[in-house]
Parts: sequence; structure tokens; C-alpha cells
Amino acid sequence: MIAKDIQAAIIVMAGNGRKKKEIARELGVSINTVRKVLHDGMRHSNSQRKDKKEIDLDLLAETYNDCAGYIQRTYEKLTEEQGLNIGYSTLSRLLRENNISNKPDKQSEQFPDVPGEEMQHDTSSYKVMIGDKKMAVICSALYFRYCKMRYIWFYKSFERFKMKCFFHKAFMHFGYTAKTCIIDNTSLVVIAGSGRNAILSSEMVVFSKKYGFDWIAHEKNHPNRKAGKERNFRTIETNFFPGRKFKSLEDLNEQGFRWATERYAKRPLSKTRLIPAELFETEKPYLKAVPSYVFAPCRDHERTVDQYGYVSFGSNYYWLPKAKSTKVKVIEYAEKIDIYHNKVLIQTYNLPPFGHKNKKFFPDGNEKPLFQPRKMVSSAQEEEKILRNISQELAAYLDFIKSTECKCKQKQKLIREIYYISKKTTKTIFLKVVQRALKYKVYDIGSINQMIGQVIQSQIYIRPDVTPDQNYMNREAFQQGRFSDENEIIIPDEPAQENTREGEKNDEGNNN
Repeated sequence: MIAKDIQAAIIVMAGNGRKKKEIARELGVSINTVRKVLHDGMRHSNSQRKDKKEIDLDLLAETYNDCAGYIQRTYEKLTEEQGLNIGYSTLSRLLRENNISNKPDKQSEQFPDVPGEEMQHDTSSYKVMIGDKKMAVICSALYFRYCKMRYIWFYKSFERFKMKCFFHKAFMHFGYTAKTCIIDNTSLVVIAGSGRNAILSSEMVVFSKKYGFDWIAHEKNHPNRKAGKERNFRTIETNFFPGRKFKSLEDLNEQGFRWATERYAKRPLSKTRLIPAELFETEKPYLKAVPSYVFAPCRDHERTVDQYGYVSFGSNYYWLPKAKSTKVKVIEYAEKIDIYHNKVLIQTYNLPPFGHKNKKFFPDGNEKPLFQPRKMVSSAQEEEKILRNISQELAAYLDFIKSTECKCKQKQKLIREIYYISKKTTKTIFLKVVQRALKYKVYDIGSINQMIGQVIQSQIYIRPDVTPDQNYMNREAFQQGRFSDENEIIIPDEPAQENTREGEKNDEGNNN
């Protein structure tokens, strides 16, 4: 490639009347290089730049709007219907240069921090190590915008009733609410539309009126409307979870509550160096105090008491003393249940911690009943203990059955059936079947029985010393026996059968 300064020098020297050979000798280039530079310069000087494509901008904008902003369709209409000779790249350039296709960036609106005016709510999902297992949880968080106070709680699942319970606990803790609560367009509150056009659930509107605040759903593509809440979730990931261990979901909530309402509330903010707990005290006169007559959210369930006096609720069983088989109403709260019969409260139970299933609960001061609930799933702990002591492979297979990888719905029943199979099958065959079932992740009891049959069939064999000779048809004895007479089957005639019957009758007569 010829350097630009060499090209410029060749053109200047040629313009001063210097010959090509002299130019080549002085610049140290070949004569062909000089000829090429002069030829290209002559060609560019003779060429004329074509004018830009000109098009009516009103027509361009009108066609673009008619095509709903699709440039390809705009190009087709202009070239086919209007007869314009224009390239696609030229059309797209004209749309950009004239700000027809470029929509100006919408600047975020500024909302000042006004005392007592606004609070924000949102949820975020996390995977947290609880005990020795990683569990998916949902964090529900409330954030006061002016004072930066926050309240968090973790749930295994989140629904409208749990959302009510969360707000009630948060308001009971703070004692105050703001005028409005900014939310995203969640279906727990918004049943249709979004933003200003959102249609709110009448149930949630009535709920908010009891505490004295209104719901406001932010517009689509405007998540920074609740940027403080989004930053709160980032702080939970970077400041709360690292370095902490949780024994249970209740332990996670206890540590999260203390972190949000004590440690984080008393820590100075990074920019302003203000302390949220102190700001909250100054904001209280502008907030709305929670009315004293507000009761905790609840919902009712219809249940039937079995013949042994148990009521089933939440996969657990609650015993009612001196109860007959009848229908009762269970009122569920966030942390307890009340059981009513004919509008009379007969028993109250605190809800067990998360993960307690198939458990029995009894009131204090009463003797425990002798009978089990009618529909209670019987445990297979004793059978599992015996099976685990047989071999390590069998223990590994039981771990697979109890894991989430196994899709069996009745795992206790499956363990009992495996125990019964172990009692009816030899240990060698049983362990071979277990090894194969663990390898191929088989948990269907029918398939396990089929595998037992296959293993038994594979162990049936013929002893080598009695294996028949496959060439027996060529032996002399077999050849001679082919022509021997076959045995005749003698069938008695009909009269013989009648004589026999008459003889039987005569015998009966003689006996008489």
C-alpha cells in the first residue's frame, strides 16, 4: 500500500512539471508506482459525486407510521406503490437522520422523598442453604422511602393470604403506614391492566383501606420507580446472606428480622450518613398510625372430625377432646389455627414449624388417645432401619427413594413393600435386584418384581454332565426307533358303557 505522504508528493511534483522518472528517482519508488498514483488521481478528479436521494419527508413519516414502524414494510410500500427508486440502507439512514425511527429516550421522572408519603413492596426469589440442603425461598420486603426503614420475611411460597399476613406483621412492628404503597403489576393485587390503567382486586383494596394506605402500580418498563426496593434486594445478597448459616426457615426469618430492623436500621447510609431508625422517628408525625381495631388476616376452612377425634389440616392432624364425628370450621391465621363448632371456639393450636408433616398434635393437659388418625400415613422408620443394616448399596437405594430425584408419591409405602420383598427373597437375589434398580433409577414396585423374576430365571441352568447331545438324531438307536410301532389307544364302545351303567345300578340294588 502506498503511503499517503508519498502519494501527495507525487501529485505535487507532477503538478510542477516534473517528469515521472525524476519523481521516481527522487522519492525512491518505482516508475509504476508513480504512474498508478497519477492515474488514480486523474480518475478521481474526473469523477463527480452523485447527489443524495431526495424524498418528501412528510411522505416518509406518513408511510412509516402507517406501517407501524416496520422499515421493511415501509420500503415495500415506497418502492412498489409510490414508485420510488431507493435502497433499503438509504431509507433506513433517512429515517434515522430525520428522527423518524429514532424515538427519543424517555427520561425517568423525579419523585422527591416526602415524609409519610410512600412505601414500596416487592418480592424476590433466592436459593439459600438451610441446614445441609439448598432451598428455594421467596423474600417479601417492605421499604419506607423517606426514612429507608425496611422489613423482610422469607416464605417457601407466596400467595395473597401470605401477602396480607406479611403486611399485618410489618405494620404491627412499625405501628405506622405511609399514604401509598408502590408495587409492581403483581397478580396478587392487580387483576387486569398495568400502571395507571391497573384494575385492583377488590379484596386487596378493602384490606389496604383498613390500614389507611392505597396501592399504586408503577408503569411498564419503569422499574426504577421502586429503585430503593430493588437496591434492598441487592443489599440482602451482598450483606445478609454471606457468612451466615441457617438451621431452619424459622431461623432464617429470625436472623433476617433482626438484620433489617436492628442492624441495618442503625447503620448510617452510604451517601447521606443518615441513620434510618432516627429518620423514622422524625417521620412518624407524617405517617398514619395503625388503627387499634385492626385484626390479623385469616381465612376459614371446612373440615370433618374422624371417628377418633382428629382434624386434618396442613398435612398434620390435630386432636379434639371429646369430639364426635362432625363438621367443624378451622380459622387459619399466620401462626395459629382456631377450631370452631357451631360458632363456638373449642380448640386453638399453634402451627408447627415448616417441614413438619404427618404429625399429631394434642392440647396440653389431656391424655393422648390410643388410636391413630384414620387417614394418617403410617411411617416406615422401623422397616427402613432394618433395610439400611443389610448393605451399603441398599442404604444408597433408600437415599435415592427419599430424594427429590425419585418421583414416587408414596415413599413410605414403597419402603414397606421393599421390606416385604426382602423377607420373601434370598439375600443374594435381593441385593442383585437392588443394585440394578439403583443403577437405572427404578422405583416402581411392579418393575422391581419383574427384575426379581429375571434374576431368578438367569440363575437356572443345566448341569454340564447332563447336557443332551445335539447329534442324537444321528445315533443308530434313534434311527431304529423311528420305525417302531406306536401304541394304540383303545376306546370302549357305547354298549360297553351302557353295560357298565347297568352293572352300577345292580350293585346299588344289592346294597339296598
